[in-house]
Amino acid sequence: MEKSYCPIDTFINAVKGKRKGTIILHLSQGHKRYSELVRLITDISERMLSKQLKELEGDGLITRTVYPEVPPRVEYRLSALGKSIHPFLKGMYKGGILLENSIE
Repeated sequence: MEKSYCPIDTFINAVKGKRKGTIILHLSQGHKRYSELVRLITDISERMLSKQLKELEGDGLITRTVYPEVPPRVEYRLSALGKSIHPFLKGMYKGGILLENSIE
């Protein structure tokens, strides 16, 4: 994650992308396995989901835990930073509903 000229741009750059906000909102409800996220977010390819998860992890918004089992079990959860930005995404979600309801 890079700093931008304005903190708003820094925030938007961290959460923009194919379903990053949706991923964070799902993880706010608790840890999820990759296969659960695939089932929950149906309008994104598995390749793109993997890419977005790696970017969110790289930005420190989520954590990835690999359990040494056969087959390997991987879980994703919000990091402390991810939990702290969740209320802002929830507000954006509510704002989106207001805007959608105003569209005729």
